[in-house]
Amino acid sequence: MTPAHTFHIGDTDFEIHKVVVGDFDNNVFVLRCRHTGDAVLIDAANEHDLLLDMAERLGVRKVLETHGHWDHIQAIPQMRDAGYSVGVTTEDADMLDSYDELLEHDTVIEVGDLRLRTIKTPGHTPGSICFGIEGKPVLFSGDTLFPGGPGNTSLEGGDFDTIIASIDELLFSALPADTLVLPGHGDDTTIGAESPHLQEWVDRGW
Repeated sequence: MTPAHTFHIGDTDFEIHKVVVGDFDNNVFVLRCRHTGDAVLIDAANEHDLLLDMAERLGVRKVLETHGHWDHIQAIPQMRDAGYSVGVTTEDADMLDSYDELLEHDTVIEVGDLRLRTIKTPGHTPGSICFGIEGKPVLFSGDTLFPGGPGNTSLEGGDFDTIIASIDELLFSALPADTLVLPGHGDDTTIGAESPHLQEWVDRGW
């Protein structure tokens, strides 16, 4: 089991806490409004005791899943048992044993005074979704976008052309270059660092 690593970033309005959990080094993020104390947890991946403690300590009200792959959902039963609502897209809902809310494209989830906008980005899975903080250059990209390329599309339900279109049209064309990208595994990056390489990814085919 990988030890949990924590860091947090933010400004006067928000803070983001990150832990790395499980055998696949999944990133779990908590976005918290500094004005109200309300928070959401993104991807209840594993190590439920750690996540439950983190959720209680930081004022988490609900759990949002970027997609339904096994390594991102293992702590969901315990989170739901503890009373946290879990949201996932319709297309990925059947990958979960249970959930509470279906997430749609281009809607707003209020986190205290913060507004978290949903960006459905199919390709890694049919229902992959990213979350951007309105007015702040921050994107939670799940397994859609990583430093160096898109997420894996070789698994069932994945499609390379679809993920490229999602990244190009909904992320690179829509978001400022200084947008911080926080993926589901590994290190963060920015839209500006990745967008010049889109054609290279297309040419290599992964």
